[in-house]
This record gives sequence, C-alpha cells and structure tokens, in this order.
Amino acid sequence: MVTVPFICPDTPVLKKNPVFLYSSDAFQKPYPFQPDVAIALDDVFDQKLNGLHELTSQTYEGGASGSEAYVRGVPPAAYEAGRRNWLKEKWAERQGNEAKRFRATLQQWYGEEKGNAVKFAEAFEICEYGRRPTAEELKKLFPF
Repeated sequence: MVTVPFICPDTPVLKKNPVFLYSSDAFQKPYPFQPDVAIALDDVFDQKLNGLHELTSQTYEGGASGSEAYVRGVPPAAYEAGRRNWLKEKWAERQGNEAKRFRATLQQWYGEEKGNAVKFAEAFEICEYGRRPTAEELKKLFPF
C-alpha cells in the first residue's frame, strides 16, 4: 500500500516498493521460515542490546516476549543490572541459536571460514509483498 496514492495524504507516495523482510521465527504454519539472508551480529551485539534495552515496553514489560519480573514493584535502581543481565542472556541464546540454525546461509554470504566463525546472527526472508532485490542489491543493503 506504500505505493498507492492518497492512503496516507501527509506522506508522499513511494514510486516503487521498498524491500520488506520477515524476521526469523519458529512457526511452521502456514510455512516454515526460509532464510534468504543471514547477518553476523558479533561486532554489533552489544549495540543491539543497548537498543533493545531502550524498548522497555517490548523488552521488559511482558510485551513481545518480555518479562514482568524486571518491572513490577521493583525500584529502577535495584533492577537495572538484573534487567541488562537477563536481556544479554536471552538474546545471546536467541542470536547464538540463529547462527547455528542458519549456518549454511551465513556461509553462503560470508564464505565458509567466516560463516563458521559467527557466534551471533540474525536471519531474514524476503517478503513477497515488497520489491524482490537481487543478490547484488542485498550485498549493498547488508554489511557482509
């Protein structure tokens, strides 16, 4: 709908669809996630954690798989270190599992040696509702 005129009159209509990506998940219906791209996060893992930490409602308050344990009735000074530790453990496990699960895709984009060395990763599937980028375009969009 981003290319349809007058859907959002305060925003200029786009001339072509952008690239939309699905983030990985474990759902099997309507079909299992199939990665097109896997990105190494080793060099930016702490930066990602800092960004997630700022999304309090999603990360800690029981939102998108958050945990109420680090919010309800605990003074902020007492739970700050605990929240960060919990976040690091949770995302290190998730992104570590992504690296293992999508090792072949990492090898495809980074080469076998570098792809095998990745500890933390994130994978994406190209959404059919957006523009379908070529492999060369993906290399421009992502820092391989």
